[in-house]
Amino acid sequence: MKLLLLTLTVLLLLSQLTPGGTQRCWNLHGKYRHRCSKKERVYVYCINSKMCCVKPRYQPKGRWWPF
Repeated sequence: MKLLLLTLTVLLLLSQLTPGGTQRCWNLHGKYRHRCSKKERVYVYCINSKMCCVKPRYQPKGRWWPF
C-alpha cells in the first residue's frame, strides 16, 4: 500500500513539473506555454492565449538598417 501511494505521489509531482504541452511553434524551435522557463523568451503571442517560448539562440537577430 505504501509503494502504491509513493508511486502515485511521484507521478503526480512529475506531471506538475513539466510545464507546457507538446505543441510546437516558431519553426519547431519553440513551445506554447502559459509561462516561459528561465532560459526562454517570448517571441510571439498566439491566438490560443499562450506564448511561444523560444530559446534566444533560435530567435532571429534584429538588424538595424542605417538610413
